[in-house]
Amino acid sequence: MNKYKAIIIGTVAVFLITSNAQAQFGGLLQKAKDRAAQKAGEMMDGKKEPKTEPVSGNKRLKVNAAFDFSSGDSVLFVESFSAVPAGATVRSLKTNGSATVATLDDMPGKWLLMEANATYRLTKQLFYPKRFTVEFDIIVAADKVSDVDPVIFGFTNDNSVRGYIQQDGAHTTLQYYNNDDIVVGNAHGKYLSTNFDLTPYNNRSMHVSIMVDGDRFVLYLDKTKITDTELFLPSETKNFYLSAPLSYHNGAKVLIGNLRIAGFRKV
Repeated sequence: MNKYKAIIIGTVAVFLITSNAQAQFGGLLQKAKDRAAQKAGEMMDGKKEPKTEPVSGNKRLKVNAAFDFSSGDSVLFVESFSAVPAGATVRSLKTNGSATVATLDDMPGKWLLMEANATYRLTKQLFYPKRFTVEFDIIVAADKVSDVDPVIFGFTNDNSVRGYIQQDGAHTTLQYYNNDDIVVGNAHGKYLSTNFDLTPYNNRSMHVSIMVDGDRFVLYLDKTKITDTELFLPSETKNFYLSAPLSYHNGAKVLIGNLRIAGFRKV
């Protein structure tokens, strides 16, 4: 009896092991079939299986782009506000709002406080040469730059300040409220959008450099070139303007300083 019992148990064990092995083999076979079908489908779709790129031991190269801006050497206009008492009105600029000079704690010099919804132009109209530069510093005094609606600057045919100028003529818009958006455009349909991180510039000066050469417009923020493009028509005259934000939030303010416009002795 024990002999038959042992034979039965052994037979069952062999059956179970064989069934399990067949099930595992069947599963592996099905996976292989599925994988083959997937690869066939990818080949029909024109897809290739990505290859793993080995990591090289080479040191990553640092990219250096030279700052190729050169200030004009023949000054046409300069205003640092140093001769204007704090709280007084600037006479070298005209506006549809107010043009009050202010000082800043922990920041040297004097600054023009830009009133919300105001545009600023030179009081005395300039006749710009074919090639010239415009430079100024801009400060956002705020908890964060997104508390400021856009700051706009550019050129139009006339020198009027009858009202607020918003993206007229050839213009640049610093979209502080988006933290990193810069838009350059004109009245003829050109629209260029790029990114430049503006968030580090709350309570810190940012230098703006512009070079105009005929129809060409080149813009730098600090030492970063933002754009180099054809922006003007040959028939267009140029009159520089600066427009303050439409509104401020949480007590934020924008100030500008060290405005300088210059041509070149050698064109």
